[in-house]
Amino acid sequence: MGKIKLIFFDMEGTIFKKAVPTEKTKVPPSAWYVIAEKLGPEALREEELTQERWLKSKYSNYLEWMEKTILIHKKFKLTKRLFCDILDNIDYTPGVKETFAIINKVGTPTCLISGGFKYQADKAIKELKIKHSFIGCEYFWDTKGLLEHWCLVPSDSQGKVGFMKLLCTEYGLEQNECAFIGDGDNDIPLAKAVKISIAFNASERLSKCSTYSINQIPDKEDFRAILEYLDI
Repeated sequence: MGKIKLIFFDMEGTIFKKAVPTEKTKVPPSAWYVIAEKLGPEALREEELTQERWLKSKYSNYLEWMEKTILIHKKFKLTKRLFCDILDNIDYTPGVKETFAIINKVGTPTCLISGGFKYQADKAIKELKIKHSFIGCEYFWDTKGLLEHWCLVPSDSQGKVGFMKLLCTEYGLEQNECAFIGDGDNDIPLAKAVKISIAFNASERLSKCSTYSINQIPDKEDFRAILEYLDI
């Protein structure tokens, strides 16, 4: 069996802990939802409606859904301070730093691929020495600290597969030389496309279609468990 030569990681709920809202909801935990919750009940209701429309395929594509969600943040005057406070208070999953230290010592290239925020990704890229990234959304702020502009990348669901193939081409690798670690339904296409996929404390659907599934007790998570299944 050949060694894994390139490893892809999801971000939210994988290398970072899940961003859990205060109130119970049918929407999967994410920083997007927590931001809407902090902006107030009306923003939260609009966020839930965009989620419902997405699940019912009411948007023509993923970027349209992102744009609609971002317009909620702009409408309800998301500030840079609130945005940064929310993301800065989401901790790494325990064991993440140790895991990346081992992978980096071996020299296997890593790539962060996520529909999340570049601000959060930049922290991980720097501290964990991640070599590549494809991140869904970057925010830009005006002089008053209000949301002014954004840059979007379709790095979710099928988009993750496309970026994986792009990086494989650059490295001259086959997909069966790659691994992926993630936690959500939106990771399913990428999990199916690589040699080894690890569902880390993941959704039931992702767990069923992944090569391996790791399920840990809440508040007892240890990311180092993935190393058992990575032949690097």
